[in-house]
This record gives sequence, C-alpha cells and structure tokens, in this order.
Amino acid sequence: MHAEQAYLFRHSFLRDAAYQLQLPGDRARLHTLAFEIIEELAGGPPPEPPPLEAEVQPPFQPHSTDAFAEELAEHSASGKSEKSGAARKFYVRRAAEVAHRQCRADASERLWRWHAELATGEEQYESLRRAARVAHDAGRMQVAENLYDLALAGFRTLRARRNEGGTLGNMGSLFHDLGLIEKSEQAHQQAQAIHCEVGDRRSQGISLGNLAGLFYETGRVEAAQEWFEKSLAILRETGDRRNEGLTLSNLAILLKRAGRIPEAEQRYEEALGIHRQIGNRRHEGHTLGNLAVLYQSLGRSEESGKCYELALTIHREVGDRRFEGISLGNQAGYFLAIGQVSQAERLLEAALAIHREVGNRRFEGLALGNLATLYLETGRYPEAESHFEQALAIHREVRERRYEGIHLCDLAILRVVSGRAQEAHAPWNQGTGILREVNDPEELDRRRADMRAACRQAGIAVIAGAEERG
Repeated sequence: MHAEQAYLFRHSFLRDAAYQLQLPGDRARLHTLAFEIIEELAGGPPPEPPPLEAEVQPPFQPHSTDAFAEELAEHSASGKSEKSGAARKFYVRRAAEVAHRQCRADASERLWRWHAELATGEEQYESLRRAARVAHDAGRMQVAENLYDLALAGFRTLRARRNEGGTLGNMGSLFHDLGLIEKSEQAHQQAQAIHCEVGDRRSQGISLGNLAGLFYETGRVEAAQEWFEKSLAILRETGDRRNEGLTLSNLAILLKRAGRIPEAEQRYEEALGIHRQIGNRRHEGHTLGNLAVLYQSLGRSEESGKCYELALTIHREVGDRRFEGISLGNQAGYFLAIGQVSQAERLLEAALAIHREVGNRRFEGLALGNLATLYLETGRYPEAESHFEQALAIHREVRERRYEGIHLCDLAILRVVSGRAQEAHAPWNQGTGILREVNDPEELDRRRADMRAACRQAGIAVIAGAEERG
C-alpha cells in the first residue's frame, strides 16, 4: 500500500466523526484553506457571469475549475463573511450549469434549488425555473409543474413580465407533454401576448413555433406551416440557433406528413447539423429518431436502424426518458416491418411503461394503439379491441385527432375480421370523417385499402364508404 493511501477513510462514518472532532473555528479555517488551494491549483476563478435573469445569456464557457465547482461551493458554505457568501452562490450556479451540461439531471436540479435558497428577487425565481426545466427534461413532470408554479407566482409578485412570459411558455410545453392540449395552447397564447408586450423578439419566435406545433397536432395544418415559417424567420433574425434547429425539426414532421419528403429530409439534416454544431445532444437524439422514422417510411431499413440505435444511445446518455420511450415505440414499428413481431411487442411494452412513468399521455395513447394493431395482425382480437378502446379514450382526452381517426378505422377493421361487421359501420364512418377533417388523404387511402382487404378476408361485401373518394 502507498503511504498516501494509508489514511483514506474506509467508511464515511469515520470521516464524519473525524470532521466533527474539529472545533467549529478550526473547521471554518480549514474549509477556507481548502477553497483557496483548490481554486488556485485549478487556475483561479472563472469570469463573472451576467445576472441569471438577464435577457441575453452568452454561451457557457468551460473553465478549469468546473470539475471542482460543487466542492468549492461546499467549502465556501462554511464561511460567514459576505465574500464567502458571494463565492458560495457563484460556485453553486457554476456547479448547476456544469451538471446540466454533463446531463446529470438529479445533481443539476438539486443545485438550482440550492441556488434559489441563496438568491433573492428575480434571480431566486429564475433558479426555480431552471430547476423546473431540468426536472421536465428528465421526465419528473409533477416536480417540474410545482417548481414552475412557484417561479410563476414569484415573477408575478415582482411584476417581472419578461420572465413571467418565459415561464408560461415553459409551462405550455410541459402541459403539451402531459397531453393537456387546451391548457398548453392557453399558456402559449398568454406567453406570446407578454412577449409582444415587452418586445421580446426571440421569445416571440419560440412561442410561434410552439403554437405551430399545437396547430399541427390539432389538424390546423395550413396555420401550422405559416407559423413555423414566421418562427424560423424571427429565430434567424435573433441568432437563436438552438431553437432554430428545434423548429426546423418540427417543420420537417409537418412536411413529411404532407408528402413533401425531400423537403422534410433536408430540414432534418439542417436541424441535425445545427444541434451537432452547438453541442445540443438532447435534440440531436430527437432529430435522429425522427430521421429514423422518415427512412423507415422510405424503405431505407439500414439507415433507419442505425438512426434508431444512435438516438437511443443519446437518449440514455442524457437521461431523456420521455424520448427514450418515443424512440422505443418507433423502433418497434421498424422491427414489425421486417417481420420481428416478438421484438416489436417487447419494445412497445417497454415504451408504454416509460410513457406511463413520465406521464406522457399522448404517446401512451399511441403505444396502446400500436399494441392493439399488433394484436390485430396476430389474431388476438379481444386484446386488440381492449387496447383500441383505451387508446381512443386517451386520443379524445388529449385531442389527438389524426390517431383517433386511424384507430377508429382499425377498430372497424377488427370488428369485420372478427365476424362483427354490423358493428363496424359507426367507427368506420367516424374514423374516415376525422381523416378527411385533418386533411390526410394518404392515410385515408391506406385505411380504405385495409378495409377492402379485411372484407375480402371475411367474405362479405365491402363496408359502405370504403370505396368512396373523399
């Protein structure tokens, strides 16, 4: 054994006991000495950042003290002077930012909460908002909502309108991820009104993109594309590369659904380039997952499989449980397409468990519907019908109109092939009506073809409407 290792504590209790044997004054002096030595050996303090609540935040600049930021915060916490208090708050903030960049969500949330205890005024509530955003990204939705509520109440008390608008926008995104579409749209509209009132152009661009996504998901496709384009123009004007990349990826989803595949692929590639350029690993994973779906729809199986694996690796690296569940569900479709039904079923069940864990109601409904489709295709009709009914209940709750239409059509097909054709008319008519409403002729044609095949399989006349052209 090396001499330097002979005095390592074998158990934390021994370390704590030795620590408590020191007189309080001696402990404080030792902490101050440790702080000074560590900071000096690490190259001195990082530059002073702008106020946390400032409108413009420069990109994070790594520093040689970053590996010791939390340790420096803890050593400075023993001092009672104004200098030690300022150092503590400085390094707690630094440690929170470093933990976030390293995708250590638990540590980042804890450190932002600590920073909120040390701060006052707008800075205190901005710390809580940042803690909420970390919790949201990690899928801790109830924790995030509680922290956003505290931050929003604080900003309103202080009449800090710009930060009030930003927090409402964050809450709109949280409500969207919870499947609370009406609350989401209301929060984003309120945020947009405040951004216009205070002249915050960058935040206006972000809100327009968020509202465009909601318009798209609720069938307002033309308005969605218009607002995506307006959002991109403002984000480019204000130099917000992060949200430009995110909006490009969301616009690509709309273009893919509209059948404009080359444009969609181009937008995804542009978004991916931006995410990689600025080191945005989380949204790099999201965009890779979306590219995998696009390649799958084009029959480019090898590219699709590689993108799924890369996306899942990134989701797990950054602790993004929500999108891990989404990618698992999409990857299940890939395995189903290549005939690996058992693997597809396992992935769908894993995805469903994650959606329920993180409270992702919209994708819980999609996973239930996809499992129902798998059961239908493998002849497990009672399980299929039960899952379709559960999926439809969630689609209606979260106003997921397109998949409500798709799964109503699938439920009608199920009733035909299981010998209950007389019960198929109502869901078929409702489903095709919704697909016309959301202007998805490609999906409507696909469901008509499925219904004709089901009727041939059942040896009955084609269900009324299956041959109509909407």
